[in-house]
Amino acid sequence: MMMLWSPEDLTGERWAREKRYRQVGYRFIAGVDEAGRGALAGPVVAAAVVLPEGFDHPDLADSKVLSPEKRAELYEIITREALTWAIGEASHEEVDALGVLQASLLAMARAVTGLSLTPELLLVDGRFTLPGWGGPQKAVVDGDALCASIAAASILAKVHRDRLMESLSPEYPSYGFARHKGYGTREHLEALRLYGPCPIHRRTFRPICQAQGS
Repeated sequence: MMMLWSPEDLTGERWAREKRYRQVGYRFIAGVDEAGRGALAGPVVAAAVVLPEGFDHPDLADSKVLSPEKRAELYEIITREALTWAIGEASHEEVDALGVLQASLLAMARAVTGLSLTPELLLVDGRFTLPGWGGPQKAVVDGDALCASIAAASILAKVHRDRLMESLSPEYPSYGFARHKGYGTREHLEALRLYGPCPIHRRTFRPICQAQGS
């Protein structure tokens, strides 16, 4: 169910949108975000995070603007101080079977169901809410820059996925997953040209289809 009321950040106050939701009575707000949607290999990873009221950190921001070292530091802080948090994944096979959008929503739903308490409100990064969720939820475009809980979720999802791809790199040493995490860098595309796809590549993505000659 999508919420029809959408408080806009008109004050310039940091995280004002999420604070407005708290002011109307929502205590347990889960931010939800994903990482890896645009990658050519590996899973989509999502995180759901419920932060305590008033939580902030001067470096808390969209994971994409943070250095790997800062993300790792914030990961430890968030996982220690969050009321609850969880990770959900959708495999590369599910990405191929469902499409990347539906696989991303599936990973997000799995993260939410992994929380140890039931959120009173979901704030979902992007344009889509989660199918099948019975409670209030709101899709927030650029939510990782507007809502503290979504920013926190973006960091957890990114760090978890990066570590996963680093752990897979020794299994597929020709591809450099530890460096590019499965994204379509020049190095990765050259490896695909030379070696073709490996078992964790997403077969429905265009560069993989091209590498297979189809």
